[in-house]
Amino acid sequence: MTDRPLMLMAVHAHPDDEATGTGGVLARYAAEGIRTVLVTCTDGGCGDGPGGVKPGDPGHDPAAVALMRRRELEASCEVLKISDLEMLDYADSGMMGWPTNDAPGSFWRTPVEEGAARLAELMRHYRPDVVVTYDENGFYGHPDHIQAHRITMAALEMTTLTPKVYWTTIPRSGMRRFGEIMREFHPDMPEPDPAEADAMAEIGLPDDEITTWVDTTAFSSQKFDALAAHASQGENIFFLRMGKERFGELMGTETFVRVKDATGAAVPENDLFAGLR
Repeated sequence: MTDRPLMLMAVHAHPDDEATGTGGVLARYAAEGIRTVLVTCTDGGCGDGPGGVKPGDPGHDPAAVALMRRRELEASCEVLKISDLEMLDYADSGMMGWPTNDAPGSFWRTPVEEGAARLAELMRHYRPDVVVTYDENGFYGHPDHIQAHRITMAALEMTTLTPKVYWTTIPRSGMRRFGEIMREFHPDMPEPDPAEADAMAEIGLPDDEITTWVDTTAFSSQKFDALAAHASQGENIFFLRMGKERFGELMGTETFVRVKDATGAAVPENDLFAGLR
């Protein structure tokens, strides 16, 4: 134990990812006096442009989109009271299979060792007690999420640090509930084809495999407002259509799998900092 404040580092792929999966813990731990560091790996240039113009469509300007999303990210950080924002500024790779995957400067095309070395420098500077990122599949197979996982785990190997390390996840029971709510808001939504349904069924983990359940109910309003700060991507952020009350009911607990730990804290646990305070 030292006199310095405890520190959480979250490594995410794009502007708005910080709010979706970890907005609750970032807000909660900031309120508890823990220093929160967000590393955003890409510029978000493959997001929607003004007026909802899609990547690849006439009028879509990735550089202008990246600038707009940087401002939105800064606003989200203000809402969540994030202490420090670090941008690696790799080019957004887009969804798996898009031509942007292999564009010069894309995060997906960047050698893991290069990205990891840059992240390792940030880890040595901040010395986080807890690090959070995605699992090997980037939670749902997005190339930039997968790459964020890869550089995070490689960066940890490049340092002598021993933080608790977590991967974001969702309980399969929660995925079923999410599907029910989607149908509630979109009663005319077609049933997914079998392959898509099978892929959805593999997202997340069985409830009994989740090690860490953090109650963030008191911070769900902040999390909602952080998502809303990413207004340019609102068409893609389904959760905003629920309103704050329903959002809080669905998103009031954030769940993780603990993959590295030197504290010996028992699992299941309800605090990312269990064993550290």
